[in-house]
Amino acid sequence: MSHTEEKQPLVSRGHKEVPCQFIQARHVLALWAFLGFFVVYCLRVNLSVALVAMVNSTQAKSDVNDSTECHAPGGFSNTTVHTTGEFDWDEQTQGLILGSFFYGYITTQVPGGYLAERFGAKKLYGFGILCTSILTLLTPVAARLGGLPVFIAVRVLEGIGEGVTFPSMHAMWGNWAPILERSKLAGFSYAGAQLGVVFSMPISGLLCASTFLGGWPSVFYAFGVMGCVWFIMWMLLVHETPADHPRITREEREYIESSVGKKTHLKTPWRKIFTSGALWGIVGGHVATNWGQYTFLTCLPTFMKRILKFDIQSDGLLSAVPYAALWSVQVLIGFVADYLRSHGYLTTVATRKLMNSLGLMLPAGMVIGVSYVGCNHVWAVTLLTLALGTSGITMGGYMINHLDIAPKFSGVLLGITNGIATIPGFLGPQVVGIITNNNETIAGWRIVFFITAGVYVVGTIIFIVFARGEEQSWAKVKPEEEDVFKKSESSIQATVQNAPYDQEVLIPPPTKSSS
Repeated sequence: MSHTEEKQPLVSRGHKEVPCQFIQARHVLALWAFLGFFVVYCLRVNLSVALVAMVNSTQAKSDVNDSTECHAPGGFSNTTVHTTGEFDWDEQTQGLILGSFFYGYITTQVPGGYLAERFGAKKLYGFGILCTSILTLLTPVAARLGGLPVFIAVRVLEGIGEGVTFPSMHAMWGNWAPILERSKLAGFSYAGAQLGVVFSMPISGLLCASTFLGGWPSVFYAFGVMGCVWFIMWMLLVHETPADHPRITREEREYIESSVGKKTHLKTPWRKIFTSGALWGIVGGHVATNWGQYTFLTCLPTFMKRILKFDIQSDGLLSAVPYAALWSVQVLIGFVADYLRSHGYLTTVATRKLMNSLGLMLPAGMVIGVSYVGCNHVWAVTLLTLALGTSGITMGGYMINHLDIAPKFSGVLLGITNGIATIPGFLGPQVVGIITNNNETIAGWRIVFFITAGVYVVGTIIFIVFARGEEQSWAKVKPEEEDVFKKSESSIQATVQNAPYDQEVLIPPPTKSSS
């Protein structure tokens, strides 16, 4: 069918989407991607709760390393906690177990992005979660029969499986997310990860405590089965591209393809990618965000226990509060970012820089504040929750920027940046350990918080200097190679903004140049 014969897509000024079926195909994709990341993080963090029940130990809440500066909230102190698990693993071994996931996770970031672009993101994302789910089901057997080496090997393999999920989904949105809907669609889908943390921590605690359900093994069985069920639905309801979808309306397919183009198989320009300043701007924002979030995830319980005398891991609800805040911010900020862009208040690059700066500088101020509130439990927990929650604003910044600068290679780009940004998962806790070793004091932790704030500031500066909002020249498809020519964001915005509010606007497809 020629361009002149195609039905012209409609765009609403108020909503920037076509009037088609009640539930549009790209929204179905967003829902199942959201649930996929929900499952991914359930599978990732359940061990942190189950491990407490797996290990046989007796530990005093007030040991020789604890600070004496603060008193426990409510006046409770010096209470001994007994856990009668099956395995005699010391704290160093437990740390090795918890960290083993990331050794596998970091290896499949770049390969995951490349394979998604080359062979299809739908299957890679789906089978990555399926493999992790099956390995999760086998975890109790691995721990009991295979011992520590086999148990660690299973966790490494789970990391390998989950490592492809974020790059493959970015590649998926490169084919499905219209220019002016990228923030809200991708942001909503990735926010499923934080809701997975909110859900899995208290549920894992309940499952571990239930003798009727079998104790800690039920944690792995429940979430493993959940992942397998999700995989079946994903394969049935989701399709690689709009052109592959059998139930998508013609209007929605043409609307998406007129914005992002049809899927094309291109040679990956590796040299140009790695020498692109725009990529390294994203790396700065990504590393800074992950440094803070991994520091919170791995070291916050230690601060709460040893300094404030409150073990945050003992209360599933309180453990989930910061992640509930992070989830809500990530969902909301996508709509805010797209609103600013679609209504012409800010350009794409200005929106990304604003969101990224807020998502790093606000947490920087919060963590500095924590170091000065002393033993005030309410203020400490409130500021730490706000620090983690406001870091979600970066979802409208660096996290979506891959799709702005190179939608056809967004999976590869996310694989690169996420691979580099996994390093704080190893490095951050080590730095905290060095600083606080034999120095479990508020002053020692103040250094930790100032370093975190410093990383946030550096990441902000790097992103502001190098980030770009337009598709880069090396990422563009030559006109003669495209079946559908892309409308630029500026022309779409100009046409839409000049129309009366909520009136449907006819956007004619571009014509081929005579040159």
